[in-house]
Amino acid sequence: MPRGMLAALGLIGTSALLLLLHSPLLNLPYFWDEAGYYVPAALDFYRSWQLVPQSTLPVGHTPLVMVYLALAWHVFGFSPLVTRAAMMLIAAGTVVATYALARRVVSREAALWSAALLALSPMFFAQSSLVFLDLPAALPTTLCLLALLEGRTLMFALAASLAVLTKETAVVLLPVAAVFVWWRVRARQATPLQSWFVLAVPLLPLAAWTLYYHHATGFWTGNAEYLQFNLFSTLSPGRMFWSLLRRLYEVFIGGFNWLLVAGAASGIWRGSISHGDTEPQRLQKQFLMLAAGLIASYVLMLSGVGGAVLPRYLLPTVPALFIAAVVLIWRLRKAVARILCGATLVCFVAAWFINPPYPFPYEDNLSYADFIELHQQAAEFLSARPAGERILTAWPATDELKRPFLGYVEKPLRTVPLEGLTTRDFDKVDPDSFDVVYLYSRKYEPKNNWLARFPLFRRAQERYFGYAPQVDEQQLISRFRLRRLAEFDRRGQWVKIYARESRRS
Repeated sequence: MPRGMLAALGLIGTSALLLLLHSPLLNLPYFWDEAGYYVPAALDFYRSWQLVPQSTLPVGHTPLVMVYLALAWHVFGFSPLVTRAAMMLIAAGTVVATYALARRVVSREAALWSAALLALSPMFFAQSSLVFLDLPAALPTTLCLLALLEGRTLMFALAASLAVLTKETAVVLLPVAAVFVWWRVRARQATPLQSWFVLAVPLLPLAAWTLYYHHATGFWTGNAEYLQFNLFSTLSPGRMFWSLLRRLYEVFIGGFNWLLVAGAASGIWRGSISHGDTEPQRLQKQFLMLAAGLIASYVLMLSGVGGAVLPRYLLPTVPALFIAAVVLIWRLRKAVARILCGATLVCFVAAWFINPPYPFPYEDNLSYADFIELHQQAAEFLSARPAGERILTAWPATDELKRPFLGYVEKPLRTVPLEGLTTRDFDKVDPDSFDVVYLYSRKYEPKNNWLARFPLFRRAQERYFGYAPQVDEQQLISRFRLRRLAEFDRRGQWVKIYARESRRS
């Protein structure tokens, strides 16, 4: 069967499987940054063909995903179901591309394990239906690695261009490709002129977007607040050190990745290694070099920039990481390799629902769905309250209550915005400025929080990453004379709604 037909069948089958597994989640309203930027930005293009969003603060991200979603809405209509199905198609494509890349360097069985591990890993599975840029960037990045291995220059130029138009940080792939191309040139496998021209091609659409964005906004990227948060505030040796530690943890330990890493280490030290120079062996060595370069480049870049140290920013490297791990695990006896991969797969599925014993982003597993469903309950409760009440809360709840297209309310409610839900945020609040307080677990704070056990880690989080515990509710109740109206909770998350006693409620 032709390669293209096999890929199409794999895409259809993988999409169907992901849709089935995500079926309870497909109609959920929009979550966190989906609501704050990506969906409003896509809606601006959908409604008025604006590449630079006007209904939300532009942050300079390249627009390919937003354009893709807008086109999907024009064909199928605007709804969370269409949005999530469209994003899942990209996730399915990434799984198929991972299989294709793995198949170049390992057996069919090992390639299937690589693709399955990726598809069911907790962060990839959770992100498969969410409107962010990092998982979509993983698809062209994986195709870039495949093109480099196969020496397909046009495919690389196209895939790398799509990668930087999906998310501008994918440009970090180009130095890795440059080293690989330099090696090929030295081996006389390509001409220097052809190779360097191909590397330059992805810079052209990125430069065009940058010039257009500067023309529209006056900034080369982001905005003043965005640049301060994501660049200027991060340029400290101490912060870079702690960011590097967090990134290394996210790559090699978090989300049960440590099982794969342990298996790969066993493959290096105890597995059988062929020392020949056959084509499959050369491809394996080349791939491991590419994977190591890609992961190192992303880890170093994200340790120096980015105000939010979110694990999803590393998603473009995850397919290469999992393939590299399976390549090394497959140096062990097949029975041992299958047990290791199978055990990891079981732990990955368990991690959809098991939260770690420390604060983590809800989007790293299915906790994001709990967050959404809690906020749906709160929005329904508040919508039934008397009209015109002033609701004191923090983003993203403010947008959820004000913007009906996000899927939480039918009519906008009146909100009083807070910057956050810490004691410092409430110190600025005028008692006469609100009628109702909407509190929610903005951060996951488990009772056995490991962060509290290690003062050094906690101080580093407070100093370099702005960590602060949420406000003490008893202080709020006493200060503002509050009484509880409602409380909702799900798997360690909660929402509490209070009214001022001095007002009728």
